[in-house]
Amino acid sequence: MLLPLRVGVYVPDDLLEDWFDEGTGMNPVSAKALERAQAYAERFECEFKYYPERMEGVFWKWVPAI
Repeated sequence: MLLPLRVGVYVPDDLLEDWFDEGTGMNPVSAKALERAQAYAERFECEFKYYPERMEGVFWKWVPAI
């Protein structure tokens, strides 16, 4: 996932589980899925944060200082 700057991708719980720890269920999202999502973000120089109250994870890229 090569994100351009200032773009975020909002991923619901069920997709986080399907993409990063398939077959484990999603209530709550497994720690393994969240660890893999974080590693994925780092690999593509993105940030990742999971918001349990919104039941979604967010991948985004920071805007460099001008």
